[in-house]
Amino acid sequence: RTHWLFGLILVAFVRPALAAEPVRVLAAFTLKPALDAIAAAYRQTGGAVTLVYGPSPGLAQQVENGAPGDLFFSADPMWTDELAKHRLLKSAPLDLVGNRLVLIAGKGKAPPVTNARADQLAALIGAGPLAMCDPDSHPAGRMAKASLTALGQWDRLAPKVARAENPLLAVKMVARGDAPYAIVFTTDAMTDPGVAIVMTFPDDSHPPIRYPLALRAKSTNPDAAKFLAYLKSPAAADVFNRLGY
Repeated sequence: RTHWLFGLILVAFVRPALAAEPVRVLAAFTLKPALDAIAAAYRQTGGAVTLVYGPSPGLAQQVENGAPGDLFFSADPMWTDELAKHRLLKSAPLDLVGNRLVLIAGKGKAPPVTNARADQLAALIGAGPLAMCDPDSHPAGRMAKASLTALGQWDRLAPKVARAENPLLAVKMVARGDAPYAIVFTTDAMTDPGVAIVMTFPDDSHPPIRYPLALRAKSTNPDAAKFLAYLKSPAAADVFNRLGY
């Protein structure tokens, strides 16, 4: 009986240590609507997942500084390329999804732009402000500046820019009436029924918008590869497609 009680006590102490660690994913903030839905479905049968959101440059800095985590899901290949160069990724980055750059306005408040290379865009935006992310530190802002520059509109519109911390905030600024227009990704525009897309920027006016996903070199979680595989599955693809990727 003493041995039986000792065994029970031993099991009680050992069992918590055997609990599986959640897969920790560092992901660009713009991926939040899709990843929240995908992770919720995965948790029902696949296991625990912890999602940590932020701007891609800041998350890449966390990886470089050794922050805990298993997967890095960036909104810009620049940062996965940088981490790969420093051998901080276990697998080659996979371009899982793509996106498009759009101009949004309040629903029913602006006509479509038919020729972005003409002065129609600048005339429409008028006094602004034009909400967009910081082109020096955020992929959406970098793409917006690249496109406006290619279209010959950046110098004219730059003084009217109101810099938002992330694309979802830029969408909220338009929905609330704090800014009449914003440049965001298609997926961001689809998060709020109070806004409408009035123009899609030409794909050849900016670098391709790609979202690379990679397993981190320091990851030791055996479930990380399982969640990575789920992110590549048809079930996850359906969510990405439904949300505009």
